[in-house]
Amino acid sequence: MDKVKILFASDWAPIRGFSQIMKEKPEAVYGDLLPHMLNADYSIVNMEAPLCCPKGLITKSGAAFSGEAEHIQALKAGNFKAVVCANNHTFDSGLEGFRETQTLLRDNQIASVGAGENIFEARKELAFEVNGIKFALFVISEGEDMLGATENSFGVRPWEVEKLAEDIRQARARYDIILVSAHCGLEYQPYPSFYVYEAFKLWSEAGADMIIGHHPHVPQGMTCFGKTPAYFSLGNFVFYQPVKFFHRKTGYFLEIEADKSGIVSHKAVPYRIEAENLRLLNEQEKADFETLFAQLSAPLSNRETAKQAWNAVLACNGVQGFRDELERILKTMQETPAKGAAMLRNRVTCIQHRSQWIDGMTRIMDGTIDSAPSEMVEMVREFLTREIS
Repeated sequence: MDKVKILFASDWAPIRGFSQIMKEKPEAVYGDLLPHMLNADYSIVNMEAPLCCPKGLITKSGAAFSGEAEHIQALKAGNFKAVVCANNHTFDSGLEGFRETQTLLRDNQIASVGAGENIFEARKELAFEVNGIKFALFVISEGEDMLGATENSFGVRPWEVEKLAEDIRQARARYDIILVSAHCGLEYQPYPSFYVYEAFKLWSEAGADMIIGHHPHVPQGMTCFGKTPAYFSLGNFVFYQPVKFFHRKTGYFLEIEADKSGIVSHKAVPYRIEAENLRLLNEQEKADFETLFAQLSAPLSNRETAKQAWNAVLACNGVQGFRDELERILKTMQETPAKGAAMLRNRVTCIQHRSQWIDGMTRIMDGTIDSAPSEMVEMVREFLTREIS
């Protein structure tokens, strides 16, 4: 039976230090990852920026940015056939920027999924066929900054966990392979938020063949729910952050082999994000990554230890961490009211922040905020502090 190779990569944005490089020599940013990318039968990437900005950037809780129309060549150089738009940056240049970006993608024969001018467009799966194998890619995002689509407003597919499970069940008979891409979870943490773990489990039970997470900007581990592999965060891809934190400079893409019977194999291919491009890890670095990946994955093998890992995230933050964040928001509201208001609104409306605050406040109230396995707390601390030597 013929097999096909699908490549899935995480956050891609032609911004900051990569912007000019991706204009001048589009393929160069991929470094020695490029042969893997060109060898795939079908490649998908999470596109974390519009490529047009006709009316400027929006005010939002976090950073807003945009690429330029010329950067479409970097997508094409990477052999990407489709982009995921269900993320928190798709509408950074508003509806006009989104529309122009969609036109640019269509003109260059690159499919997009996960966002639209209403909820019905945003919910629609991407259907594609490779060598006679029928695939569906369902995508979902947390709809940060209240940019989840509704019946009457544009946006990304919002965090509707049960609805996505039902969509998967209804689609099961029409496709050979169902993939799920989820942009979700608390940033920079080594372990997934517990609501993410529960959602991935539900979608696997609904019939997804593979679930792929991104958004935390650092690598997280994986587990299998029955026969369904679930990767919780691939880390950064072509997404330059001007920091020295080690784990924000490390990511992995997925090479997935499939045939009509389902997923045959899946492999994480790790890389380092350098100042001018990406590069595959050397043998020692790869061995170190595999050890780390096993440590990150171990707690995800069952519900109880996955919950303990989430508690470790809360414990490392602690009472002082919540106080510091409140003070930052209040200071921003005093200096730049609109920005501060966007930050506070997002803490209330977006599930990644809401779950952290509700779970954290509950554990402070019942006296368990510091209760978590010490080795897990140390892993969280290392992810937040370790720098590249």
